[in-house]
Amino acid sequence: MVNTDISLSFHALSDPLRIQILELLRHQELCVCEICETLEVSQSKLSFHLKTLKEVGLIKGRQEGRWIYYSINLSQMIILEEYLGEFRRFSPVVPALPCSN
Repeated sequence: MVNTDISLSFHALSDPLRIQILELLRHQELCVCEICETLEVSQSKLSFHLKTLKEVGLIKGRQEGRWIYYSINLSQMIILEEYLGEFRRFSPVVPALPCSN
């Protein structure tokens, strides 16, 4: 994953409503109407946030009849987890050198 994709994913995660959506979807696949009802938001507002999450690959949609069911895209979450894990594994914290100013 290139840095732009990482940046876009973290930007998508910077909105509290999007975090709430992901929290709901971590338990089960849900349709738009169920998410709207649980979060008490309008469908138009929710659609904007779902679109943002979907564009960066954090969620995926599955159409069944006239309904779209959303779920977390675990493969994308694994990519983000691995990216963050690299900081823990490969980034030793080295004290700064004294400033010469």
